[in-house]
Amino acid sequence: MKLGRLPLMWKQRRKRRAMRPGAERTLGEFEKEFGYRFRDLELLERALTHRSILTEIHRERRDANERLEFLGDAVLDLVVCEKLYSNFPGAQEGYLARLKSLAVSGRQLASKARRMGLGAWLQVSDGEARNGGRTRRSILEDSLEAVIGAIYLDGGLNETRRFIERFVTYDVNSRLIHDREDNYKSRLLEYAQGQALGAPVYHVTGEEGPDHDKTFYVEVLVGSVPVGRGEGHSKKQAEQGAAREAVKFFGMKE
Repeated sequence: MKLGRLPLMWKQRRKRRAMRPGAERTLGEFEKEFGYRFRDLELLERALTHRSILTEIHRERRDANERLEFLGDAVLDLVVCEKLYSNFPGAQEGYLARLKSLAVSGRQLASKARRMGLGAWLQVSDGEARNGGRTRRSILEDSLEAVIGAIYLDGGLNETRRFIERFVTYDVNSRLIHDREDNYKSRLLEYAQGQALGAPVYHVTGEEGPDHDKTFYVEVLVGSVPVGRGEGHSKKQAEQGAAREAVKFFGMKE
């Protein structure tokens, strides 16, 4: 949404509206920094709200950003797949799947979020902030996806695509395939499809810990056979661990 002539009351509200306790910057500063002005500021505020702060501000009815993260993850996948399809004509499905998996990996997204300085806008509890929550990979990754979801709801796919192109996929190209991150999920997918075993299936077998610091346990099956288990502070991290075990199971070099 381009900045046009806004009602005076809206401008004043936007200017003085600081984030809830736990953030270091205002909503207006966020919009100016990242070049998108929200019609509905509640969406932006929700996207930047980590669940750890809800009890501190006594807003039981207030949502954290998990639902927007869920939506943003799907929208990001769509935009990235669309770009890869256009940029690599003739590439096989397995190659595209590996590029996509690298482009939207937790490490990549957290790195982009750090580069954006996203942590400064996050609403986290005092305890979470003291424990490094503003720089924690899983929180940054999830929050970036939540912002993408918020922009999609507020401005539609074209505005979201522009944001993603500017801050996430600007460096998506064939060199991603040589990324230093060992992407075990993509390697396992290529192997399984090459052996006509079908796509690996990941199941969350358990989780423990408080909501703001959970540990997830995941098992991966190939051809209905369990071939690896992993754990991590996000489902994606646990899936990578399970895929790494599966890579060993099949005798592939790490």
